[in-house]
Parts: sequence; C-alpha cells; structure tokens
Amino acid sequence: MPKYIFVTGGVVSSVGKGITTAAVGRILKSRGLSVSIQKLDPYLNVDPGTMSPYQHGEVFVTDDGSETDLDLGHYERFLDANLTSESSVTTGQIYREVLGKERRGDYLGGTIQPIPHVTDEIKSCIRAVGRESDVVLVEVGGTVGDIEGQPFLEAIRQMRKEEGRDGTLSIHVTLLPFLGASGELKTKPTQHSVRELRSMGIQPDVIICRSDRPVDDDIKGKISLFCDVDKQGVIPLLTMPSIYQVPLVLEEAGLGDYVLDLLDLKAADRDLDDWRQLVHRLQHPAGEVTVAVVGKYVELHDAYLSVRESLTHAGVHHNTKVNIRWVHSELLERGDTSSLDGVDGIVVPGGFGERGFEGKLQAAHVARTQRIPYLGLCLGLQVMVVEAARNLLGFEDANSSEFAPETSNPVISLLSEQEGVTQKGATMRLGAYPCELVPGTKAHAAYGVAEVSERHRHRYEFNNKYRAALKDAGIIASGLSPDGQLVEICEVVDHPFMVATQFHPEFRSRPLRPHPLFRSFVGAILAARQSQGEAPQPVTADVGAVAGGGS
Repeated sequence: MPKYIFVTGGVVSSVGKGITTAAVGRILKSRGLSVSIQKLDPYLNVDPGTMSPYQHGEVFVTDDGSETDLDLGHYERFLDANLTSESSVTTGQIYREVLGKERRGDYLGGTIQPIPHVTDEIKSCIRAVGRESDVVLVEVGGTVGDIEGQPFLEAIRQMRKEEGRDGTLSIHVTLLPFLGASGELKTKPTQHSVRELRSMGIQPDVIICRSDRPVDDDIKGKISLFCDVDKQGVIPLLTMPSIYQVPLVLEEAGLGDYVLDLLDLKAADRDLDDWRQLVHRLQHPAGEVTVAVVGKYVELHDAYLSVRESLTHAGVHHNTKVNIRWVHSELLERGDTSSLDGVDGIVVPGGFGERGFEGKLQAAHVARTQRIPYLGLCLGLQVMVVEAARNLLGFEDANSSEFAPETSNPVISLLSEQEGVTQKGATMRLGAYPCELVPGTKAHAAYGVAEVSERHRHRYEFNNKYRAALKDAGIIASGLSPDGQLVEICEVVDHPFMVATQFHPEFRSRPLRPHPLFRSFVGAILAARQSQGEAPQPVTADVGAVAGGGS
C-alpha cells in the first residue's frame, strides 16, 4: 500500500507548492523509493487547454495527450518521469464524472451531494494514480481558505482517517512576509493559515516557510509552538537563485529523514550527487550566451516555462549560462528588429492566433539571412515555412490558412484542406506521435537515432503540396510521420542551425538529460562563435541567477 503526502499552500498563491512538491519527490526518489505525483486543481475548467496563458501560464502536454497545469512540467523534470492524465485532476473533471454517473443511474436515484459523492470521486482519483508506488505526492492547487478548494481538503481529511496517521503526511507551504517598518519576518499569516487548515480537520505535520530572508531558530520555535508542529517539522526555504537548488536545501534541512520517520518508510541511503553536480554547473558556467525568445506572451515568462527550462538544461550540458532576451513579436511587426541585435540564437515558440505572427516572421527572416542559429517550436516551424515561401519562392501571399483562409498559397493548412490526405481525424493533434528522422540531416545528428516520439499540441500542418518547391529552395523535411504524410521537422540546408519542429520538444527536456534539439541548438551557437574566432562571453552577472531561477 502506498503512503500519501498531501501538499497545501497558505497566505498567498504562487508560494512555491509545485516546486516544493517536485523537490520532495526528487528527495524520496533519490533514496530508491518509487514515487507517483498528482495535482488537484480547484477550478471548474475541465483542463487548462482553453485558458489564456496570461491567466495560467503554459499548458503542459503529457504523452497521452492531456492538457495540464504547468506544475506537471516541474514534476516530470524533477522526477525524470513521464506522467499521464491521472496526474492532473480538476474540479471540472470531478463534477463531469459525478454528473455522468448520475445520468447513468449509478447512484440508484440517490440525492447527489458534495459529501460523499464528490469527495468519494476525488479520493478515487487519488488512489488510482499510485497503486504500485511507495509514495504518492498530491498537491492541492490554490490557497487554504479558498471556497473552491474545500471539497479537496475534505477528501484529504477523510483519507488521513482512512489510511491511518502513519499512512499519510501533511505538508503546508506558507509565506513569511518581511515588514520593513519593523525589520522582521512575521509569523502571524502562517498561524492564521494553519488555523484555517485545522478548521478543516487537517493538522499539518510539516510547515515549509518560504521567505526572502533567513529564518532563525526563534521564529522556527514560535511557529512550532503556535501551530502545534514539531520544531524539526518547521523547514525554512529561502528564495533560491535556481529552482534546482530546492531539493538540496530541503534535504540539508532534514526533511527527507523526517518524512521517512513519520511515514515509517525504509529506504536506501540518500544519493543526490548528480543533482549537486547539476547545481554546481549552474553556478559555475565557463561563459554565457544570449538567446532571444520571440513570443506574444512574453510579459508572463511562465507562458514559455518549459522553453526557458530547456534552454537552461542545454546550457548546463555545455557549461554555459543561457541568458534569455524576451522579445515581443508585436514589436517586430513594426519593422524594427533592433531587439534582435547581438543575440546568439533565436527561438520562436508555439502559440495560437494571428496576433504577433508577422513579427515572428521577421525573427525567422533575420535568423535565416544573418545565419543566426534558430529553433522553431510548433508555430515556430510554420513561421519558418511561411517566411521561406514568401522570400525564397516569391509567394507574396503565402500564409497559414489559420490566419488567411483566402490565401492562394496556404503553405500551412488543416489536413482536411490538403489534397491526397485521407486520414482527417480530429482537428487537434495532442500527445506523443512517432517521427522518423532523415539520415544526414541536423535533426538526425542531434538525436542520433532513426525514430523518436514527441508531444504535439496543434491543428495546422505543413502543406505537402509545397514540399518539393521548398526542398529546391533549401528547406527540407528532416523528420516525417512513419507514413511519410506529415512533416514533423524542417531545416534549412545551408545554415549553421535552422531547425524547426511541428511538435514541442521542450516538454521532454530534463535537467540531467537536456533535449537533443535544445542541446544541439546551444552547441551550434557555441560552434558559430568559435568559427568566428569568438569564445563564449565570460559570466559577468551573478552566476546563480540562471534562466528559470526563483523558487
């Protein structure tokens, strides 16, 4: 039977529950335990797939095609695991399932109520995710006290009673704000948050105290006394320059031993040596490069969270700090590309909708004509193809039929609009699909294998009608679906590195195993510098402030 660890948050949202949950998972996995992980999101949306990135950050896609919260990306990266739809549960999904059962008559005419029907469904989802695991980590989204989160907290309370006190553990992540007027960290918000949690019938075993300033023993003792938690269970978590330091900080504070003791778990000796080496390389790069990420949501960096982390992973592999220059694609539409001056590489990530598309075309044009290494992701491939069709083939109205339905040259279109395509299916390709790599291409050299599987989230495809003409212009298909009908990767032949994918490779990158395309992209940047007689610039800023930093 698995043990369950429930992670809740208090005082404010975005306090770091996701990173904390992922870090605890890494600590337990480093001791040889098998770990499953799950996110409970209280919103009524069935999933975040239709949410604006401005509201919810990026949508993370799993192998089985589930559109999930970005915290699942943290889980996968820290645990080096591929998760499924079972790891993402929303209130919308719970109510959809309950109402479906009611319509089928599964409740035998009974009155449907939050307790027991909704809470039973929540518990069923929690128990389904980790039947064969030693530990199941469950993060509850939102903040204790939110009305929408109450059914999840009630389900957790019931599980703590049903599984026994040595079968469950409660971790509460809270904030210690610093008041400049008094010059001290304040514990009262934490006390109120714990009181709210206890009013729901849940006594935390561990309180992780997030702060921007050191937490001394007096503060730990005060929290221990007023929140009825052992002092050993009060764990300070200072804001770190890099999220990848968090497992080491928590382990050093004794959290791993304390959790094992409370859950009566037998485990191997801790082994975080590889993680320590990762952090060491993050903190001591030999040089730095600058990569422009050209997008339409750059005001909120979390909209491109996995892209940011993938660049960090690739930089660590090459012992190079990757600085990101966030470039708003709408600014480029005005014809001023000065924001791309001096960058070593350009990334055009995915996105939906016409806004900013022409600016991304400008970025691809600069990358192609100035021979700057370029990596296109999903829409970034479509951008590269449209730019080439306009400026190399002379099709001035070349476009995607998503943005210009009446164009006479839809180089990007729906499968249903393409001649000779018989398998039309649904309009959205979601999840993992196989891709065969063409020998002798940059894509094949990056992966080093004949076939890969990558995750998709898109509707529009490369129009095969233009494949031959683009090939003659030097834009080749270097990755194809097994039946040869779908172009998965394109690249420019006579270019240091201009590769674009129809899929999202950023979802498969790991801190200790950077994705091959991101790794090759940063490698191409360094090779281009070397060929020009330049070395990576020495690090001048704080080496700890890596891309993707902040816990």
